[in-house]
Amino acid sequence: MSGTTPAVEQVRSADGTPIAFERSGTGPAIVLVGGALSDRNTTRDIGAALAPDFTVFSYDRRGRGYSGDTPPYEIGREIDDLAALIAAAGASAAVYGISSGAVLAALATAQGLPVTGLVLFEPPFQVGPHVGVWKDTTAQLVELIAADDRDGAVETFLSTSVGLPAEVITEMKAQPVWSSLTAIAHTLPYDEIVTAGGRMPADRLAAITAPTLAVDSTGSPQWLRDASRAAAEAVPGGRSISLDGDYHEVPPTTLAPALREFLLA
Repeated sequence: MSGTTPAVEQVRSADGTPIAFERSGTGPAIVLVGGALSDRNTTRDIGAALAPDFTVFSYDRRGRGYSGDTPPYEIGREIDDLAALIAAAGASAAVYGISSGAVLAALATAQGLPVTGLVLFEPPFQVGPHVGVWKDTTAQLVELIAADDRDGAVETFLSTSVGLPAEVITEMKAQPVWSSLTAIAHTLPYDEIVTAGGRMPADRLAAITAPTLAVDSTGSPQWLRDASRAAAEAVPGGRSISLDGDYHEVPPTTLAPALREFLLA
């Protein structure tokens, strides 16, 4: 990226929903799939780090940012969104999914989308001794959103699903970022549906034929790190790596070279 924000473009998903995206860089296409409480701005830094070698597509998942939304929510509609983006990218693309976005990317790839390479960053599966580390709050989130309690929905998700301490959430509420989180709080149930309470869809992962890499951060809790490795083991020929980073995050300067090495090999 040249220091300017790319123009926002749109594609139409199969159900007619407009999906907003930004395109930057040159080279083979890669689509970045954000997780819960994220939009195309969230992936901008890693997109900038990849842009010298890839044509990067960062998008607003449905219901977020400049994208539309068409009820009722179905995972299949989000898979259609990703299919439309890959079509706009030139009929095939690599896909990098983050957290719940990694789960969505994996399900889409398993369904047969033309994915040339798949990278999963810490899909939040509960595996082995970590089953029960967080509980499915879909019903509670739906109730909070119906009552227009966006603050409550974000707090519930961050405390129950993410596991952030109350004092950290209080600090976040005092920051400008809080308003951007509450603005897309209504999409939190979507991510809870995608992650299915943390159950790993081993049969779906086993259907993936694209080269697949699962990445975890050394600064993440063990349950997330184990989830990434389990996901890689479930995919035929899947690989996993650990990169130096913080909680559920790896700096773009560390992450981009790893993606580049895997996807351009």
